Amino acid sequence: DFNTNWTSKIIVVSIVVDVRRLLEYNQSARHRYFESLTKLSWEEFTKNREASFNSFRNIFVHTLGAIDYWLDFLKKENLHSKKKFDEYKAFEEVEFYMEHVEKRMQKYLASLSSAGLRKTYTVTGEEHMSTVVTAEDILVHVFEEEVHHRGELIALLWQMGIDPPPMGWKGL
Repeated sequence: DFNTNWTSKIIVVSIVVDVRRLLEYNQSARHRYFESLTKLSWEEFTKNREASFNSFRNIFVHTLGAIDYWLDFLKKENLHSKKKFDEYKAFEEVEFYMEHVEKRMQKYLASLSSAGLRKTYTVTGEEHMSTVVTAEDILVHVFEEEVHHRGELIALLWQMGIDPPPMGWKGL
């Protein structure tokens, strides 16, 4: 019978999504979130909420800093911001940093070939173990890091009774 045959077979489906598309999605979602966060007062934006990096500002700037850091790593540069969270005194300063990071990422991705995605690097992970990763692995990590903290922003907005902006992939 159909159900018996169906359950006894294993079906493997492979879905390939170019990491560049994931990062473009993150940029689009980032702008929707930034627009929503700018509707808060500066006091609400910077209030300590006992989250990973305390405030909306710090969490948002941290995600930008992570992108900036990994771009430095991939490009062997030292251009990431050295600015501390508390040194961002206005939404415009956060927006300027966001635009700076996005331009760096766009320039990097535009120059990145398939071979460049496969380029290998040795990194020391959270468990202090050296591991070999590709540029694509690092970019997936950058994507995941921002999604992780976006979930945190969502929870904080919900705690305030504020609906987060839509964020579904391709408007889903």
